[in-house]
Amino acid sequence: MKFVTPGIAKWFFPHLIWEMKTSEKVIFLTFDDGPHPSITPQVLDILDNYQAKATFFCVGENVKKYPDVYQLILKKGHKTGNHGFYHLNGWKTPRQQYLDDVEKCSEFVDSHLFRPPYGRITFLQTGYLKINYRIIMWSVLTYDFDRNTSAEQCYGYGIRYGKPGSVVVFHDSEKAAKNMLNALPGFLKYFTDKGYSFKILQL
Repeated sequence: MKFVTPGIAKWFFPHLIWEMKTSEKVIFLTFDDGPHPSITPQVLDILDNYQAKATFFCVGENVKKYPDVYQLILKKGHKTGNHGFYHLNGWKTPRQQYLDDVEKCSEFVDSHLFRPPYGRITFLQTGYLKINYRIIMWSVLTYDFDRNTSAEQCYGYGIRYGKPGSVVVFHDSEKAAKNMLNALPGFLKYFTDKGYSFKILQL
């Protein structure tokens, strides 16, 4: 497993955002694949408990289904980003179809931030998308979505590799819910106790 982004990926895609350059004790929490009608509100409550802010990369199809949950994310002072309408794999999707999917999502998610589903995107796709979007990847992956990974392991990955400027990925989805909801409070407490704050991506 790759818990942190390998340097070679950053070298091949230098125009993508992998982490934020800062010496301050700040972590940039991100959540992918929502909004979900029951899971996302639980995440928002946990974040409130630690006065933490996050960036939610939302699937357009889910925003269309659950607009009230999407608005709740914004109402609580968090930020949102485009995660495609149908959560397509860029390596398996023709360029124009992929770009159309991102554009369709933009009808429901008003943001200049985009994260490719699965982290899979081609040079050609980035070439077009970087004109209108800041493409956000990550520096720490918790693997909360992996059924072979426990909540304790997700927590361990997060605290081991988290550092100032880290862009950390969790998922507010059914697949990840058990691990994420159990790992997230401990993750937040660990870094809060060390003097860290959690902020939205400002780009």
